[in-house]
Amino acid sequence: MKPLVWNELKGNWAPVLIPWLNDNRIDYSRLRDQIAILLESGVDGIYTNGTSSEFYNQTEDEFDEISLIIADYCNRAGKAFQLGVSHPSPWASLQRLRRIAPLQPGAVQIVLPDWFPLNDDETLDFFQRMAEAAHPVGLVLYNPSFAKRVLQPEDWRSIHEQVPSFIGVKVGGGGDDWYRRVRECARGLSVFVPGHHLASGMRRGAHGAYSNVACLNPSAAQRWTDGMRTDMESALELESRIQAFMRMYIEPWIVDRGYSHQAADRLLAMIGGWCDISPALRWPYRSIPRDEADRIRPHARDLLPEFF
Repeated sequence: MKPLVWNELKGNWAPVLIPWLNDNRIDYSRLRDQIAILLESGVDGIYTNGTSSEFYNQTEDEFDEISLIIADYCNRAGKAFQLGVSHPSPWASLQRLRRIAPLQPGAVQIVLPDWFPLNDDETLDFFQRMAEAAHPVGLVLYNPSFAKRVLQPEDWRSIHEQVPSFIGVKVGGGGDDWYRRVRECARGLSVFVPGHHLASGMRRGAHGAYSNVACLNPSAAQRWTDGMRTDMESALELESRIQAFMRMYIEPWIVDRGYSHQAADRLLAMIGGWCDISPALRWPYRSIPRDEADRIRPHARDLLPEFF
């Protein structure tokens, strides 16, 4: 596809969850089935090799195959897609980027190197080298709250001024003061917030979400997103119920029981039941038992009937 510019990067983007076999190999048949369902769901875009895709726990051959499958399906369908080239090693990330560049994603997602936080000069150098390798495709920084270094809106502006192909960020969001700084500093950048904050985020200036809500049901998440353009008050009311559901039934697995965000995303998909996905994360990460999805599903139906 043609490279996206910053103001084309918006809406509800669904992650790809990697289906694992019992021996920790990828089940490529189920992966293809999942992508086909996502394409049918009408989501604004699809992305892979973020945290939900367990980018940090793939071999390079697996990374290449996953990227190739996504690109093939999305290019044939005319669907916007992004490929993550993230890796804890900056050198490995750069090599991933060079290999997927011919697949023509709409944008490329990156993370800052993970083992030791970069200083300002190193951060700029990293962006410049990655932008050079990605050209003419733009860069999107995935910079969640658990990153070793969380950049601020003022940092985005400084980098964007020197690396114009830096077109977007995926971040944890913030309060009113944070959104004020975003409006002042993020000109020329698309700002994506967590899926369960999308309506309130868009009302305050965000552009979209790489969405955990799409993990629950991509079609319903898209209908909710589309509704924000015509009836924001109804969208905000649904957001309040989505957040209540997350607070009562999903966040305790992360905050109280120490499971990962990617385990929670997989739990959401099992609750929604829209694709054949196992609870398993790849070793050594713990997975939330499938029985918990069965236990929570009736509560989800009560709170969020639009998603069933």
